[in-house]
Amino acid sequence: MRFSFHTQRRAAEEAFSPTPDRTPPRRRTPLPRPLRLAAYAVAAVTLVVTAAAVSLEIAKKEIGPLPLAAAQAQSVTVLDRENRLLRAFTTKDGRWRLPLDVSEVDPRYLQILMAFEDKRFYAHGGVDYLAFLRAGYLLARHGQILSGGSTLTMQVARLLEGKHERTGAGKLRQIARALQLEEQLSKQEILRLYLRLAPFGGNIEGVRAASLAYFGKEPKHLSAGEAALLVALPQSPERRRPDRNSEAARKARDRVLDRAVEEGVLPKAEAERAKHERIPKQRLEVLKLAPHLSESEVAAYPAKTIHKLTLDRDIQLAIEKLAAEQTKLLGPKLSTAVLVVDHTTGDVLAHVGSAGYLDSDRLGAIDMTDAVRSPGSTLKPFIYGLAFEQGLAHPETLIEDRPTRFGSYTPENFDEAFYGTVSIREALGNSLNVPAVKVLAAVGPGRLMGRFRRAGIAPALPANAQPSLAIALGGLGMTLKDLTSLYVGLARGGEPIALRWHADDPAATPGGPRRRLLSPVSSWYVTDILRDAPPPPNAKGGTIAYKTGTSYGYRDAWAVGYDGRHVVAVWVGRPDGASTPGLMGRFGAAPILFDAFARITERTAPFRSAPAGVVKATGASLPPPLKRFREPSDDAIATGPFREPPVLISFPPDRSELDLEEREAEPLIIKAEGGALPLTWMIDGNPMTSDPLRREVEWQPDGRGFAKLTVIDAKGRVDRVTVRLR
Repeated sequence: MRFSFHTQRRAAEEAFSPTPDRTPPRRRTPLPRPLRLAAYAVAAVTLVVTAAAVSLEIAKKEIGPLPLAAAQAQSVTVLDRENRLLRAFTTKDGRWRLPLDVSEVDPRYLQILMAFEDKRFYAHGGVDYLAFLRAGYLLARHGQILSGGSTLTMQVARLLEGKHERTGAGKLRQIARALQLEEQLSKQEILRLYLRLAPFGGNIEGVRAASLAYFGKEPKHLSAGEAALLVALPQSPERRRPDRNSEAARKARDRVLDRAVEEGVLPKAEAERAKHERIPKQRLEVLKLAPHLSESEVAAYPAKTIHKLTLDRDIQLAIEKLAAEQTKLLGPKLSTAVLVVDHTTGDVLAHVGSAGYLDSDRLGAIDMTDAVRSPGSTLKPFIYGLAFEQGLAHPETLIEDRPTRFGSYTPENFDEAFYGTVSIREALGNSLNVPAVKVLAAVGPGRLMGRFRRAGIAPALPANAQPSLAIALGGLGMTLKDLTSLYVGLARGGEPIALRWHADDPAATPGGPRRRLLSPVSSWYVTDILRDAPPPPNAKGGTIAYKTGTSYGYRDAWAVGYDGRHVVAVWVGRPDGASTPGLMGRFGAAPILFDAFARITERTAPFRSAPAGVVKATGASLPPPLKRFREPSDDAIATGPFREPPVLISFPPDRSELDLEEREAEPLIIKAEGGALPLTWMIDGNPMTSDPLRREVEWQPDGRGFAKLTVIDAKGRVDRVTVRLR
């Protein structure tokens, strides 16, 4: 039997190979139809998700960086010392968009917001895919949109873009922006953007502006109904505006409350009570407290968006109302300015520039705290304070209130009466004019002006005029701010301190260029007198130390008072400077002063205790030199009924410092007032070359150090001052 080669090979392979399995192959059982559909669905979803992810990455690159600059524009705000709103201004495009942090919002509002808008806000990465699936399922089942898939992050993205596109491309862009937000910002930062940008109808943006406009309060403490309304409005801000469609706003609020109950945020009983809360039917005006100070502050610092002042909002509001109410009772065209200062720190707590900023009949836009006016008799306490300090008088020293002429100057009391022999206490407490001029003649107008200047105050004098005895009755110009500063120094025991308006500025400290105004002892004497001054009608005396003043021609009425903590200064008059017959400090300004103290504090703070060196004595027990005030008529050189004021060096003030470098090569002008011509001048005992018929002389110092200036008039009367040249 013959075999071919191929046959032999096949036989050999079969002999040495394992026995092959002759069983026919088993057929695979197909998957059930539901499982196959599920697999197809997963594959499809995977494909869609992958495609979407790729599309989103492409979209993020195409749309560019986040437009966060648009969110930076916000209303300029002016805050008080406790960060409470005093005044706000709209943005350049006319919108109310106030700064707000998450911590400044009622936590219940945030809970209701999350429950209604985005309960998985802190879990998703900007897009809630479960919410999208739910929205799609409900749409397919019911044929209408019953649930949205937009997250708070997506809403912020839409607000940043400034447009709401409902197309597929628009939604894709919104999702891409949301992812960008989540990548670059924290959840708190995203939530902060929503709280600032959410629309609430008209030009109101942000929760804070809405809370102030509709409820008149900050969003820190909201009721359940208020919180629900603020959650509902941004969904359709124009259609649900409470001031235009209160019924639509109510229905939307109630739906939010129902959702809050479903999510367990609110008890059902509380939600039902919240549904009965009143819906605001009009917008409230945004606060405009301290308008004069706010306007000037914003104008001075245009780059700042948040201005924090030392004002106290409660005190500011109370004093503004007081000024408006009382000024209307005084008559037409009058205005009122008030300053309240904490003299322990120098902080200004209230700044009222007029009786009504928008009252054109009273020229309310003029800030009268800066207006230069005659202070009347309000400077008398400082005249007597200098006399006490120099040992010329004591509160119980006797002085004559009789007709007196000082050269060509003949002062009279306000009531044109004279009271004979009175004590200094009575003279100052009753604001008698003749005794004040007598004491100023002894003290020296130049020395008084020097004290004002070294306390940081520069009163205004007429052009080319020298300080004169008329200062005692208001013969110079001073602002309410200046007068307040002087009384702050007096209330502090003679130690001046700078007034402070900005809370961010370093705390004011005594010293520096502001040197002592009066000694502690003389300041205490003045305070002890002023606290016993007769109060205005229907007011209780003894609680504050105060002084009134009335300028010539009934143009200005003043009242300044203080206790152990506060200084309050009041001006009443016409901003145009016209006369108001019968307007006086005691009856026009003093009642406002006492009412102001009643409104800013329930109990006045106690005064400083008497410092060492105070002499508490009656007139009879005083040392002989202090029993009776030594008047110019007591000098043997005084003749006749005309009393000539003594010669006094008005400039430079005693114990002042003169900077030679600032003056370069210019000579110093030394000035005198009073006395009889000719005058003789001396420097350190050496005669100076001068015109004997003039009351001033030029002096060219030859070096630094101390120098003693002396002037002698024709009757041998002398005045001396010591200055330091540096």
